[in-house]
Amino acid sequence: MMKTVRVGLIGAGRMGSFHAENLAWRVPGATLAAVADPQPGAAEKLAQKLGVAKAYSDLHALLQDPDIDAIAIAAPARTHAEWVIAAASVGKHVFCEKPMAVTLEEADRAIAAASHAGVVLQVGFNRRFDGGFAAAIAAVKSGVNGTTQLSRSVTRDPALRDPAPIPQWTIFLETLIHDFDTLLHFNPGAKPVEVYALADALVRPDFKDKGLLDTSVVTIRFDNGAIATAEANFQAVYGYDVRGEVFGSKGMLQAGNINATNCVRYHEGGIVIETSRMDSELLREAYVTEMAEFARCIRTGETPRATGKDARNALEIALACIESVKQCQPVKLDAR
Repeated sequence: MMKTVRVGLIGAGRMGSFHAENLAWRVPGATLAAVADPQPGAAEKLAQKLGVAKAYSDLHALLQDPDIDAIAIAAPARTHAEWVIAAASVGKHVFCEKPMAVTLEEADRAIAAASHAGVVLQVGFNRRFDGGFAAAIAAVKSGVNGTTQLSRSVTRDPALRDPAPIPQWTIFLETLIHDFDTLLHFNPGAKPVEVYALADALVRPDFKDKGLLDTSVVTIRFDNGAIATAEANFQAVYGYDVRGEVFGSKGMLQAGNINATNCVRYHEGGIVIETSRMDSELLREAYVTEMAEFARCIRTGETPRATGKDARNALEIALACIESVKQCQPVKLDAR
């Protein structure tokens, strides 16, 4: 059994750099062995900062490196499935940021590639590794909350700075997909059967004609009668806000905390609670824990908590949301 998993990172942008720092300094059982990014100089700059010897501008060269055990994918979302398949095809274990794919066909191919190669495939649903969310999911699965009847998940980003490069449907495929995964695990064993999504450009209405939707509410009905709602907005001026709630026949569970610390300041101007400004701050420990689980599953052969099938399930809801917005009506989900 290998002692340390040597990980090669694809993508040196904001999230890739954050994963790189965690792998280099904070993740037990893993080490950052190489960085790859097609942007000239990007991989070299990040590798030098972290003291990593190998940097590639050719991503395929990284995949062919015999010293690399696993690949962490933090490239643009629309390329994720391509790199999952490519990495699995050469026998590399794969950690992929969400979404794993943007079509169900891509998702199926990625899952099949990992299964055929016998490699670990884990998807970056970091909320599952946050202490509060993990405890709530465990409590629901244990039955102490009874049968789920209502659930809710919220994602509010702190600032919408430059909307121009944001791809169309990002609010469903890259933001609310976290919430869909959470809501599926708040109602284990139940299948979503209908989705109704409302969305608009309320933060930057001037970008609506370019395809940007920055605010949404989604209702999901499950086959056991439970109803779930997911809510997203791209600009919460007070800070990054991620919370969940599940109401069951025996009680209610809440998860998520927007406070950066437990310190509350009371002064003449009022009451002040510091809030986190970035996901990498609010969920820092969750990001480390998910990557540590990835390394452990490679070493032990365990199945990770966030699998390719989980990614497909959340994606199915996201795609139904897109159709619901286009059709201005609820959309039935495939019964399979």
